[in-house]
Amino acid sequence: MVVWSNSRLVRILLVGDQGVGKTSLILSLVSEEFPEEVPPKAEEITIPADVTPEQVPTNIVDFSAAEQTDDALSEEIARASVVCIVYSVEDDTTIERISSHWLPLIRESMPMDQKKPVVLVGNKVDLVDFSTIDISYFQQVLSIMEAYPEVESCVECSAKTLQNISEMFYYAQKAVLHPTAPLYSTEDQDLTNECKKALVRIFKVCDIDGDGLLNDYELNHFQRRCFNAPLQPQVLDEVKAVLIKNVPDGIRQDAVTLKGFLFLHCLFIQRGRNETTWAVLRRFGYNEHLEMSSEYLHPPVKVPPGSSTELSHRGQQFLTALFDRSDRDGDGALSPEEFRNLFSACPSPPWMSDIKWTVSTNENGYLTLHGWISRWALMTLVDLPKTLEYLAWLGFNVHENESQLAAIHVTRERRLDFAKKQSSRSVYVCHVIGQKGSGKTALCRAFIYDDMRVSNPFLIILQHFKIV
Repeated sequence: MVVWSNSRLVRILLVGDQGVGKTSLILSLVSEEFPEEVPPKAEEITIPADVTPEQVPTNIVDFSAAEQTDDALSEEIARASVVCIVYSVEDDTTIERISSHWLPLIRESMPMDQKKPVVLVGNKVDLVDFSTIDISYFQQVLSIMEAYPEVESCVECSAKTLQNISEMFYYAQKAVLHPTAPLYSTEDQDLTNECKKALVRIFKVCDIDGDGLLNDYELNHFQRRCFNAPLQPQVLDEVKAVLIKNVPDGIRQDAVTLKGFLFLHCLFIQRGRNETTWAVLRRFGYNEHLEMSSEYLHPPVKVPPGSSTELSHRGQQFLTALFDRSDRDGDGALSPEEFRNLFSACPSPPWMSDIKWTVSTNENGYLTLHGWISRWALMTLVDLPKTLEYLAWLGFNVHENESQLAAIHVTRERRLDFAKKQSSRSVYVCHVIGQKGSGKTALCRAFIYDDMRVSNPFLIILQHFKIV
């Protein structure tokens, strides 16, 4: 597993053999001219956020084997967000030592299951004519990148002429903020399984009408939510043309299929536009490990003692619209297949076998809209974290463009209700007690079976206690 810093500070460490130009690269970047005199080691440099392409503060750290120990190097590697291995394009020995010395050393400095992102930096391009370089040089660099998945990219530059100096540090930043390895397998030339899984969920959430396609409206909705801008008609036509040309079944009924959606993200990454896919993933709650972040699933909410939690009007609207879209046959209930499809964007359904014993269903035992809202109300009352989590999985944050806290209402404290002798709550808990065999369970179930014939503005959640 490659580990990236999730902080908003990028720490870039430059390592490499003596004389490859590590210090010169740093000094050329800062002074915008090649230094006449080069010290053995540059002092640590801090670049403010407002002068970096990614708008993040960046520390650049030099390493000198003449002045520092191997232990100091290991400590610097551990602290770094990304390591740049500098080599000389005119010196085969420095290229060979990338794989024979530096990459193994970096791996040894990290825990067994973790790898540090790496950028290869070929310095001194001003001393060579690339038109005369043997193709074996390029093959050698490519083979290193294929053998070490933590190598994010390779950039060639010149400290003397300033060629690609800024680009070098940009690629180092990018390796931290928009890494390739979690998204794309160089060996397979395809998206990683984790990336595909995340993008499949995103596709399902954006497929508003549930037809397995993203039409123009859904693509525009997706574009606005991820990038705060509409998808221009010309761009949309160009995207479809690319899919028609490259992907069998990438376009169907003038809409983008899942296969086409995955291909587009694969193409973004192959063209070096990792930031596009990362922007999408992060908008839908994914962290640097392609897992839904706990902050996204469980935003902080304060529920005072004596208060309860209910679905807000917006929460009910969202869930009602979700039910209606998922009721494909329009019979007013969710069949087992419709129920599974509705929660296919989630790790698993929040409830299964207990539905018919807790809320109303139709004659086939299928969940009705009334039962659907009631079950969510019950979960919101007794297990608020689970409600917030599943609202996130189902895309409330994206469709409503707001945290799932907007779907929740925290009621007034009970003591205040008693003092004012009134309540605005719509969900009440009623405890049913009685002797064994007195009919407590039958009484509770009677509410479920008969509630469709009774117009009741309140949801009553019944719990019975056995007295033996």
